[in-house]
Amino acid sequence: MKCLLFVILCVLCGFLQAADKPNIVVILVDDMGFADLGCYGSEIPTPNLDALAKGGVRFTQFYNTARCCPTRASLLTGLYPHQAGVGHMTGDKGLPGYRGRLNDSCVTIAEVLRPAGYFTAMTGKWHVGQEHGVTPWGRGFDRSLNAAAGGFYFPEAAKAKLFLNGEAIANDDPRLPKNWYSTDLWTTFGLKFIDEALAAKKPFYLHLCHNAPHFPLQAPAEEIAKFRGKYMIGWGATRDRRYAKQQELGIIDPKWAKAPRPPAVKPWAEVPKEDQERFDHLMATYAACVHRMDKAIGDLVAGLKQRGAFDNTLILFMSDNGGNAEAGPKGKTNGDPSKADSDWFCGESWAFAENTPFRLFKHFNHEGGISTPLIAHWPAGIIAKNELRHQPGHLIDIMATCVDVSGASYPHEHNGKPIKPMEGKSLKNVFLGESLSPRSLFWEHEGNAAVRHGDLKLVRKGRSGPWELYDLKTDRTELHDLAAAQPEQAKELVAEWEAWAERAHVKPYPGEGKAKKKGKGKKE
Repeated sequence: MKCLLFVILCVLCGFLQAADKPNIVVILVDDMGFADLGCYGSEIPTPNLDALAKGGVRFTQFYNTARCCPTRASLLTGLYPHQAGVGHMTGDKGLPGYRGRLNDSCVTIAEVLRPAGYFTAMTGKWHVGQEHGVTPWGRGFDRSLNAAAGGFYFPEAAKAKLFLNGEAIANDDPRLPKNWYSTDLWTTFGLKFIDEALAAKKPFYLHLCHNAPHFPLQAPAEEIAKFRGKYMIGWGATRDRRYAKQQELGIIDPKWAKAPRPPAVKPWAEVPKEDQERFDHLMATYAACVHRMDKAIGDLVAGLKQRGAFDNTLILFMSDNGGNAEAGPKGKTNGDPSKADSDWFCGESWAFAENTPFRLFKHFNHEGGISTPLIAHWPAGIIAKNELRHQPGHLIDIMATCVDVSGASYPHEHNGKPIKPMEGKSLKNVFLGESLSPRSLFWEHEGNAAVRHGDLKLVRKGRSGPWELYDLKTDRTELHDLAAAQPEQAKELVAEWEAWAERAHVKPYPGEGKAKKKGKGKKE
């Protein structure tokens, strides 16, 4: 009888512990700039994300890796992307840091949380090597509705290839809503999977990856119409308004002058009227994609509330890189953006406003390429409401945070293979207003490189570009290069970056290793 009571108590204790574990939802959006949310200075209405920010905390100095695939790899694994095998995109370049897929020396958040009793689910854009056999269902997710990559919003698109729990399905599969729009689809199935978790009486982890507002920019015509005419003021005035609002919100320090307009971007007054109307339509479409994404997050929040799961769910929201200048200053407007066969890009002119007040864009390691909003909301665990956190953070911290709040154990090995230790630190105490101990953060993508230690940041544009040094406390917009004035500090940071690059499989660079073996010395 005593043995039976002991077993019952153990089971009950385990159930109560599982019930206390927070649910976790990580939301990643694609190609969204630092200044594109209302709570980060934008004129685009994002009431649902603004409400999450009001009920939680916003980070003003959180970083991604400047590009889609590396960010996804880093977010999923808590490692720098090259350590996980995805230092560039999904092409296999034959070097450990550039295999184009998650390797066997890392674990995903799902692979860590599932043994801790979590129901794990993923919806949206995967893009970490599905073509090489690396899939959500093979890397720890119990349920998934995913695309191998992105590039679509409507089911008629040729790129709209979906996989439901590992099964390739048709875009008109009866299990899918009719005439779906991908932004809504990811939330619809996220809630379906959450229902399964609740039925199983398990805490859940949902990894929700929007393809919005990545190109090709597409939205229902009625959504685009809401924003037509609002951007006839031009990118300069739009940026000025965002800059002023960011100061008002406390997102940026008034001491930071906004970065100058890029040389390739014309002053709005010099743009012919017919081109102004085209650019207005282009930014209206982008705004529609962001606004509809915000609505989908509102649907997710409403669904969590209806299920009684909202209060004990930690929601983390971020973007995979800065605003995208691809397609140049003119952008691209091929076809009707409310149709699946269109091809629209914002281009450099509007990306300049999307990244207010910073320099440069997606691909680059200057602040415009790597800065992202981070909103953290958790009523049962975050006491702070509508507070800012100026503590620098990085994607590598998300794994450590999930491990910390869930009580999971990060493994030393997985499937019989040794696993690299986490690179990040938990943000749990930062949510409460405490600070992390000093550390260095690192970046590299396509030869663009950076290291930040404290307020000093060393950054380089391209492998052959000169190193630049900035004091981000006084000059986060990177306008006053201190490299010549502080050569010793620059030298120390260069050495620190080089040591990291060797340790993290950034080097040898693709092409360079093969060339050295052949004795040609040619660099890619």
